[in-house]
Amino acid sequence: MLKERVEHVMATLRRESEPFGRCPRLIAVTKYSPVEDILPLAELGVGDIGENRVQSLRDKLPYLEGKFQIHLIGQLQSNKVKYIIKDVCLIHSLDHASLAQEIDRQAQKAGIRMPVLIQVNIAREPQKGGIGEEELFPCLREWAKLPGLKINGLMTMMPLGAPEDVALKHFTRMRQLLEQCQQEAVAGTEMTELSMGMSQDYGLAAHCGATMVRVGSALFR
Repeated sequence: MLKERVEHVMATLRRESEPFGRCPRLIAVTKYSPVEDILPLAELGVGDIGENRVQSLRDKLPYLEGKFQIHLIGQLQSNKVKYIIKDVCLIHSLDHASLAQEIDRQAQKAGIRMPVLIQVNIAREPQKGGIGEEELFPCLREWAKLPGLKINGLMTMMPLGAPEDVALKHFTRMRQLLEQCQQEAVAGTEMTELSMGMSQDYGLAAHCGATMVRVGSALFR
């Protein structure tokens, strides 16, 4: 049952994040879920959902009844930014300059500052998006100058099936990078959010300081 699965995930997050004094926000990943499976989440206290693909999000929007904050968590092509700029609360996957510039352009056109996270490819997987950690601070300083962006933190993804010790190393390093960003105190940034952890490792991510976890299959089986 969805209710029991939500309760189990939330109990794990509360337990593992206790040293930080802040339970991560649960973002239910709904990319494979029909609307009728998504709507009950609202009654269970889950107010955030994550979609990977722009077209899937647009197809579902008319039926979500404004019940959720919607996160764009997948790779985003610059030419599709205009289709989601007014409908999402946070873009998790900013990872190159042309995308930053297009989000800025569309956000200014819409009269908003778009909250974004910079995606870091902490495991250096060639098939995944994200910048290298050595690129983080140059990109942060440059993209923070764009008036349509509000850089709120970092996002990462673990290698599929990564052993616990490998995930622990990468999650810990991401927390260190976020803290370094906070110390930099770059104007135009807040750097309070750390989006990491999925169905396979959300508990470990919470233990390492995630402020958001993106959980799909552990909820929708």
